[in-house]
Amino acid sequence: MSDLYLKFDSVFFEKTRLSILTLLYREGRMSFNSLKEALAATDGAAYTHLEKLKQAGYVTRDKELIAGNVSSQYELTAAGRKEFKAYIEFLEAMLKEQGRMKE
Repeated sequence: MSDLYLKFDSVFFEKTRLSILTLLYREGRMSFNSLKEALAATDGAAYTHLEKLKQAGYVTRDKELIAGNVSSQYELTAAGRKEFKAYIEFLEAMLKEQGRMKE
């Protein structure tokens, strides 16, 4: 299990940021407010986590004008999508290995 922590960096593997990556992987693109609500996070907490992911190159932020208001939209970068897929593959391999161990 300790191998899991070595495989992914601390920016990626923090609980809230991993939740953000999961949401963006599933939804494709989400607004700041949608992410904040899904995480039940404060503005400051959501912003801080998103900025860390953005600085690490896992997500991008675009601003759009929606109904006269500026909305920050987030999505995974190619690197973020690749890293998340690697994470899923790692978990699948662990599950397969666990299944073999029970046999």
